[in-house]
Amino acid sequence: MTKLLERHDIDDSLYVFLQDNSKRWYARFVLYGKWYCKSTKQTSKDKAIAMAHRIFLDHEIRIESGTLVQSKRFRDVAELCINKMKLQLDHGDGKSVYKDYIRALNNYHIPYFDRIYITSINQDSIRQFDKWRNDLLKRVPARSTLQTHNSALQMVFKEAIEQRWMLAIQVPVLNSNGAAGQRRASFSTEEYNRVFDGIIALEDNSHTSKTRQIRELLRMYVEFAVNTGIRPGTEMENITWGDITLKREDEKIAFFVHVRKGKTTKYTGTREVVCKDEIFDCLSELRDAFPQRKPKDKLFRLADGSSTNQLGKAFAKVLEKLDLDESAHGVRTLYSLRHSYITWQLMSGKVSIEVLAKQCGTSITMIEQHYSHVVPKMYANELSGVEFTKEKKGKKNKGLSRKGFARVVEKIDAWEREYKKRGCI
Repeated sequence: MTKLLERHDIDDSLYVFLQDNSKRWYARFVLYGKWYCKSTKQTSKDKAIAMAHRIFLDHEIRIESGTLVQSKRFRDVAELCINKMKLQLDHGDGKSVYKDYIRALNNYHIPYFDRIYITSINQDSIRQFDKWRNDLLKRVPARSTLQTHNSALQMVFKEAIEQRWMLAIQVPVLNSNGAAGQRRASFSTEEYNRVFDGIIALEDNSHTSKTRQIRELLRMYVEFAVNTGIRPGTEMENITWGDITLKREDEKIAFFVHVRKGKTTKYTGTREVVCKDEIFDCLSELRDAFPQRKPKDKLFRLADGSSTNQLGKAFAKVLEKLDLDESAHGVRTLYSLRHSYITWQLMSGKVSIEVLAKQCGTSITMIEQHYSHVVPKMYANELSGVEFTKEKKGKKNKGLSRKGFARVVEKIDAWEREYKKRGCI
């Protein structure tokens, strides 16, 4: 604990003092009912008294002109922002992108700026931070990544301004000239079939009931994702039984999924996703697993009704075992199933980019930016003048055979009755 060595009163509202932990004098003063304490940076008492007068007058002028700020450390302001974002997310009125902002602040900005005063962050500080981040990532981040990071940092600066911890004029300019969007890591149909078989093999070798349940759920999760293009994560995990509908006309049937929560739904509202007919077996197995399902029940849950956050790890284990975790375009994850869906749909030549963008809840620009390598292949016949036959689908993409539809008509009839009775198939 520090000990006061000496104090000199200048007047009723201003004095200087010396403590045992420093050779420099401090000035303490009151303005409009609030006490302030500032270092004079002087070791001489006489010089400290003169500096105290200057500090007092400077603060008085800045208070009257509305330009006085009491700076805070970056970490303190950033953590305040994070807590506010988490609170909004918990109450359901926060933006889904807040999770990305929180991740960026925790992983990059707070570790770098840490205890630096927020008013000390200038253009040179930002340039040094950009270099540090590039070295850490071993690459220049994509433009979209920089925009997310910049938005997170701007929220911290905004909070500091609102709290009068910095002035708007002190906010540095942030650069978003990152690397152009790169091609996304996906699977070929042959690779996907290997992954699917790998999940089944892993499922058969499960040592505990819980592990087996996770791997069974993973298999259905993977099959559902690759046949809908829905984003793994928030979108997939918030699908309920009531979100799935079907349309039937004689021997024709189509399934639809209402995506109500995810990356873009806050701005675009609910979107209706049309499923590929290969989804039938997956839905059938899920129905059998949950005979007491209700419309509000989540679709992807374990046999005991609980949720799990282990699907990503289980999927990564399969990919690593098959040596498919790395690709020429980055690390493959569950999200690669969505990229595979988009790539396969473009390759089929049956779906326009405009329709696919609406189906996937993204923009035409994003698809053109990240999947431009596919577009020429969409028109291979026209560009080459050679009529190529369509690529055969893999064994796991067999889907619902129209020739054998009579064998499942009775089952579909039951699904329709279930939907009318309880509000879900």
